[in-house]
Amino acid sequence: MKKVLFIAHHRLDRSPGQRYRFEQYFEWFQKNGIECELSNLLDEKDDITLYSTGNYWEKFKIALRSFKKRREDLARIKDFDAVLIYREALLTRGIRFEKKIANTGVPIIFDFDDAIWVKDVSNGNKWLSFLKSSDKIKSILPLCKYVTAGNQYLADYAKKYNPNVAVIPSTIDCNKYVPIESNKQQVVIGWVGSHTTVKHFELVVNVYQKLKEKYGDAIAFKVIGDPTYSNEKLGIIGEAWDNSKEVELFNSIDIGVMPLDEDPWTKGKCGMKGLLYMSVGKPAVMSAVGMNTDIIENGKNGFIPIGEQEWFEVLCRLIDNPELRNQIGAKGRETVVEKYSVESQKYNLLNIYRQIVGLPVLATKMKAMDESIVELAETDL
Repeated sequence: MKKVLFIAHHRLDRSPGQRYRFEQYFEWFQKNGIECELSNLLDEKDDITLYSTGNYWEKFKIALRSFKKRREDLARIKDFDAVLIYREALLTRGIRFEKKIANTGVPIIFDFDDAIWVKDVSNGNKWLSFLKSSDKIKSILPLCKYVTAGNQYLADYAKKYNPNVAVIPSTIDCNKYVPIESNKQQVVIGWVGSHTTVKHFELVVNVYQKLKEKYGDAIAFKVIGDPTYSNEKLGIIGEAWDNSKEVELFNSIDIGVMPLDEDPWTKGKCGMKGLLYMSVGKPAVMSAVGMNTDIIENGKNGFIPIGEQEWFEVLCRLIDNPELRNQIGAKGRETVVEKYSVESQKYNLLNIYRQIVGLPVLATKMKAMDESIVELAETDL
């Protein structure tokens, strides 16, 4: 049995990114010769402290504990056959830990799903933004044996600094995320996110208001993930996220929206919000930004309207036509199952790891593994 240490910030099942990138594969890896161990920095209490305003002394103590944890990881690094670093090992700008791992000879896999070379700091930590470095990833990538990126935009960036790069999309467990029948009297237009990203929901608030004027009580709006959010005109009181009810929450809407501005940060987004809507058979209406245009074939498995008038027209069509909602939703789920599900990617990801830890590639009766991944994996191994 080979062993891989996963270096990340959050505890198991806390971060959607960690779950969709690697945590949901742990059991699959275990069955196929790779034992996985997660080394996280933050516990539940730390989460509350870190993303709050102020509390700088407590945040300093989190930093001290984080350094201690990574020193402990380094002391036992030779017990592992490879190390996966998700985005970064520490919350600060330095890469001393990554360099020390590289010097041990234990191969590093680097995984990322955002444009992390663009500085993006939560409102609660603006004063600490000097601790973050947009150049950090440029120094980490050359240290790594292999890089897995969430989309082509991210992969193209990584290839400037490391030739061994493969696109592995963030994936959904479609055996868990399934459509649930509903008898709602209203058509619910929903958005799922967090208090830091709810600003994206409001990008087309004028469209929502026009829809409310046209349809009145026949429609409703739902914001999930930010319980502090409210919009009296639209009748919205935000709902808290609940991991234990995640499938139910996504099924509680009829149309899922994902508006985005286009900028260097959003270009790196992996479209997870839209994919999750689609996985439960809900039509996704997404801005034509970044990977969204790869996921959506406009008018067939979802919609990518441009401009407020198109947003209004598309949402009207979906509100007026339940058959269209069902048709687009079904095609959307079909897309996720085929390209963005755990089942569709599990051999691709497993075989990258198996080659890096010195195990043979596994054959599969599924569709042939992406040949570009095999070539990249064999380049320098």
